[in-house]
Amino acid sequence: MKKNIKSILSYVIVIVIALLIKRYVFTPIRVNGSSMYPTLNDGEIMILNEIGYHLNGLDRFDIVVIYTDGERIIKRVIGLPGETVSYKDNKLFINGEIVEENFTHDITHNFDLSEINETIIPEDYYFVVGDNRGNSKDSRIIGLINKKDIRGKTRLVIFPFNKIGNVN
Repeated sequence: MKKNIKSILSYVIVIVIALLIKRYVFTPIRVNGSSMYPTLNDGEIMILNEIGYHLNGLDRFDIVVIYTDGERIIKRVIGLPGETVSYKDNKLFINGEIVEENFTHDITHNFDLSEINETIIPEDYYFVVGDNRGNSKDSRIIGLINKKDIRGKTRLVIFPFNKIGNVN
């Protein structure tokens, strides 16, 4: 009898650990819409790393999942705290210097932070955009994103199976 209880308890512990990992470390997330096209397509399923970004921080061009207005959206980090961001003639300028975007994206119309009543990105805030710039509800519309609203980083597609792997 005691052996059966130990066996059952070990299974329960394994299940609880697996559920905690799924909930708080690696969570499946579905791409909803076309705002990250051509990098990501509607319906693709990715793994959201909710812990890694807290340990390693965010870098420019990371793909993140944000919780805003009751929904999860997927965007790309362009501007970091303490920076200025602008686009002119489809070129990204960070602190007045051109930064090469090494991924495919739609045309970005001229923009600077003053259009959202900012001059510099404050501490704990980020400027994010979708790769499909003409069809993306992002920082150009909703404003800067607070770090507390970022759920994690993602770059691993797990479905459809022919697209399994890391994205840029």
